[in-house]
Amino acid sequence: MTTTLQPAIEVSGLTKSFGEHPVLRGIDVNVPAGTVFSLLGPNGAGKTTMVRILATLGRLDGGQVRVGGFDPIRQPDEVRGIIGVTGQYSAVDPVLTGEENLRMVGRLLHLGGAETARRATRLLKQFDLTEAARKRTGSYSGGMVRRLDLAMSLMGDPSIVFLDEPTTGLDPRSRRELWSFIRDLVNGGVTIFLTTQYLEEADQLADRIAVLDDGRIVAEGTADELKKLVPGGHIRIGFADERGLAAAARAVPAAEADLEQLILQIPSDGSVGDIRRLLGHFDDHDLTIGQLAIHTPDLDDVFFALTGNTSKGAQL
Repeated sequence: MTTTLQPAIEVSGLTKSFGEHPVLRGIDVNVPAGTVFSLLGPNGAGKTTMVRILATLGRLDGGQVRVGGFDPIRQPDEVRGIIGVTGQYSAVDPVLTGEENLRMVGRLLHLGGAETARRATRLLKQFDLTEAARKRTGSYSGGMVRRLDLAMSLMGDPSIVFLDEPTTGLDPRSRRELWSFIRDLVNGGVTIFLTTQYLEEADQLADRIAVLDDGRIVAEGTADELKKLVPGGHIRIGFADERGLAAAARAVPAAEADLEQLILQIPSDGSVGDIRRLLGHFDDHDLTIGQLAIHTPDLDDVFFALTGNTSKGAQL
């Protein structure tokens, strides 16, 4: 007999408007427990509004929502007991030390002194903040503040964590350090609902990605599945002279030749089989290849194609 685990987050037909302006227009989402689900979208797409509703901080207009099996509207206390939230803006008090910030959260959660101390010690060690524990957080680097912010959201030992653009403003090294901590959480069974302005972040972390545009989910799937939605994959082959380029172009009529750079561009999905077939054409014509590069669509291409926004460096 097989059993089906209850999804961590279930959203069906979710709608939300502010006045006459609809922000969410019938959202359907199902997030399995112990996975990372990433929500991508341009500014104003409704990402933060959706997080606020799921985290009991906002009310929906229509549809059904379940977080850990509970209704955020009718059972907010039950939902708050199983979630952690790290918002776009830090909740860290810069006047307090790292340890004092964690103890403050423990008091708000009514954990008791001993349990608060135990969890604070564990989290400071987990997020590599033990040495800075008794320093005022106003002296912390941006990466340290974000790690502490995440640690504070974990004081209640949540099974579901909402991360709303958690690495905004961090340098690349700090961002990657935070990614490592997020992966550790998922390996420990925590479910992550992530919004991010970094497409690489979703590509690196998410088991599934949904693209939100104008209040609607316009695509959902794994990173690889989404990339396959967008044409544009190709192989670029360089030649030493025009003679070789011309012969290669005749061998592959679908190719596009660049006479100035002596490069042939051939539409391709980048698969091993496709490359072998292509090289077989060249072997038949005794052609020597100087260089070969493969381009497959990335999440930048997907985002641009689905939303019409230039995603390189975009605020999502």
